Amino acid sequence: MAVKIRLKRTGSKNNACFRMVVTDVRAQRDGKAIEFIGFYDPRHKDESVDMERVKYWVSQGAVMSDTCAAIVKRVESGKKLSEIVRKPSLSKKAKAKEEAAKKAAEEAKAAEAAPAEA
Repeated sequence: MAVKIRLKRTGSKNNACFRMVVTDVRAQRDGKAIEFIGFYDPRHKDESVDMERVKYWVSQGAVMSDTCAAIVKRVESGKKLSEIVRKPSLSKKAKAKEEAAKKAAEEAKAAEAAPAEA
C-alpha cells in the first residue's frame, strides 16, 4: 500500500483550513485518512505538526506533498508562518515607475551638484 502525507481541506467556503494527514494515495483528497498528524490555517497563519509521527511515516516510506514538506521544514526550523514576510513582486509597470523615479532623483542631484562646482 502506497502512503502519502498531504493536506485535507476543512473549513467552510472561503474560509479554508487544512489538516495534515497520512492517507492512501488512491483515496480522495478529503476522504478517509489513516492518521491525522498536523494542522495548517493559512488565514490565521497557524500551523502545528507532530514531528515524531511525521518521522515515523517517512521512515515507513510515506511521500510528502510539496506543501507539507514546506510546513514541516518551517516547524523544524522553529519559524512561524506569521514571522515570514514575503515581499510582493512588482508588475512591469510598477518597476518602470520606480526606475524612472530613481533616475529623476539622480538627475536632480547631478543638476544641483553641477552649478555648485562651476
